[in-house]
Amino acid sequence: MSTQVEDEEILSKFREEKTRNEAFNLLLKKYQQKIYWHVRRMVIDHDDADDLVQDVFIKVWKNLSGFRNDAQLYTWMYRIATNECITFLNKKKQKNNISLDDVNHELANTLEGSSYFNGEQAQKKLQQAILTLPDKQRLVFNMKYFDDMKYEEMSDVLGTSVGALKASFHLAVKKIESFLLSTD
Repeated sequence: MSTQVEDEEILSKFREEKTRNEAFNLLLKKYQQKIYWHVRRMVIDHDDADDLVQDVFIKVWKNLSGFRNDAQLYTWMYRIATNECITFLNKKKQKNNISLDDVNHELANTLEGSSYFNGEQAQKKLQQAILTLPDKQRLVFNMKYFDDMKYEEMSDVLGTSVGALKASFHLAVKKIESFLLSTD
């Protein structure tokens, strides 16, 4: 028996007015860290990730009553987090009127100054390689490599076919390998 609270129990508590706050606290406890790292790997900066995670959980709170159970709860939450990341990155591009390459360059500079990625050179190099990927490939790579998501789950989150996701992941891996080999 898992000590982790099951999603069904969380949803059941959420439906009851008197246990709604408890349900939300359980939801935070269970998913906040996973969502944080999913967001952080996309936006790199800790403060931006923190802000986005807050936005994600506000949206979850506001929309949980309409959750239809036609997907897994974490898949639904990942979709919200993913959309928040894409919106954030697009706004950043538009606000600064800069290209995707420039945004990725800016994220790479943030990576250089980050204490989280300071330790291991290989980890930093991998993150730099990941930042060379287009947003969609970066999402797919992060979900598969770091979050160990199955293609079917990723398909639910991203609304993309399994075949397209496999191709996207394969291309991402090839680009990362190429980047790592060219920087040795």
